[in-house]
Amino acid sequence: MMKKSQENTENQLAARWRKHGEPAATALGFNNSINTSLNISRNVANTAPSKTPNKKGDDGKHKTPSKTPRKSPSRDGITGDRFIPSRIGSQYDIAHALILQENQTDSQLLSPSTLEQQRLIGEVLNCNEMNKIKILSYATKPPAAPEGHVNRLKVLYHNSKTPATVKKTTRHIPQSPDRILDAPDLVDDYYLNLIHWSKNNHLAVALSKQLYIWNAATGDISQIMETDGDEDYICSVNWIKEGNLLAVGTAEGVVQLWDIEASRRLRMMAGHNARVGCLSWNEHILSSGSRSGNIHHHDVRVANHHVATLSGHTQEVCSLFWSPDGRFLASGGNDNLANIWDLTLGHSNVQSLQILNEHQAAVKGLAWCPWQSSLLATGGGTADRTIKFWNTNNGVCINTVDTGSQVSSILWSTEYKELISGHGYANNQLILWKYPAMTKVSELTGHNGRVLYMTMSPDGSTVASGAADETLRLWKCFTVDPTKKKKETASKTVRNVATASLR
Repeated sequence: MMKKSQENTENQLAARWRKHGEPAATALGFNNSINTSLNISRNVANTAPSKTPNKKGDDGKHKTPSKTPRKSPSRDGITGDRFIPSRIGSQYDIAHALILQENQTDSQLLSPSTLEQQRLIGEVLNCNEMNKIKILSYATKPPAAPEGHVNRLKVLYHNSKTPATVKKTTRHIPQSPDRILDAPDLVDDYYLNLIHWSKNNHLAVALSKQLYIWNAATGDISQIMETDGDEDYICSVNWIKEGNLLAVGTAEGVVQLWDIEASRRLRMMAGHNARVGCLSWNEHILSSGSRSGNIHHHDVRVANHHVATLSGHTQEVCSLFWSPDGRFLASGGNDNLANIWDLTLGHSNVQSLQILNEHQAAVKGLAWCPWQSSLLATGGGTADRTIKFWNTNNGVCINTVDTGSQVSSILWSTEYKELISGHGYANNQLILWKYPAMTKVSELTGHNGRVLYMTMSPDGSTVASGAADETLRLWKCFTVDPTKKKKETASKTVRNVATASLR
């Protein structure tokens, strides 16, 4: 009877499990546990002490009924009953490690350079701030989008202020040039330097063989000189700091000095055996770079003007700039190198202090930072397309920015912590950058050819650009608010008066 009842119970349980779609293995395991439990019950019942007196043993004493200890189901390999599952096979250590690995942020697995790239991308796209703000706001009605507007970030609407990561430009930057000057026969050559603005507000422009001076104050234009030889043409121009002398480099390797007020040539300084593509003044020392790769120092005060030769480039020198304090000279060449030199005179073979060799193309763009004397910005050509920032004290590259196009020139602003770069292939534009974040402030377009030359007005408000489309364009991109300028001038005057009184 008991056996039949057991079979009925098992059949009912099996039917119930099949009705609910439980796998066969699970139902079988459950039945095994039931069978085992029933067997244990029968064993316990069979081993229960009898009510009849125990028989005496051979020694004449009553035998104590043997009590078999009940074994724990978990010790016999039972998988568990219907309510308490067995956890013997669980591996908690491995599970805990997997949970930690899933919760581990990706930033712990990325390199520092990749993290910095992600941070900059996040700042540009406002991702860091957008994660903290509400997507929808019902406080005010969203403004109507202009016709043709496409929101590439897929942001619905929010009522918060502009995120702090995006520095909004408060000043107005005109997107069109203030003036366009015709420059016929402006030579389309990446390695030359054909325009320069003087302290006296005179813009020197070399158009093939002719040299013109444009007076920015009056608008008058005058021709100063013209080369004589059939193969000779002007390759570089550069004003002295005081603005009264102009140096002119020619294709025949000669450097000429001109007094612009008197329209008179003062002297001719020979020495180079190839064209002179760049010039730079340091008080009475004039440095000239040639296609031969040599740099000459000329002392314009003496008859024997050639006082030093720098031989650090193997190809044409296309850019020269003295630092604002006059201690160091930076040179860029077609050998993809930028060199740093100190002011050493009277030597023939002078070694450079630093060799900056991380560019992959000619280094034409060079500019010293006006507020940090040891900071130098360099720009590479078509195969490089980057602007690099260097600590000239140790030659370490601080930062690199890929501009996406050929860099022909770089200028630092004297009023803002910004710089502007001129670009050739393939975008032909000027880009304003915020330093040190190197975020784009504005892009100035309009040239139909690559931008080759740039120079800045003496007040630091206007940039002149010359391009292969034979035009000069004047951009008022660094104009200062008159009210702000007046306050700064007043505060500077007060500080000077206070300093003078303390002395």
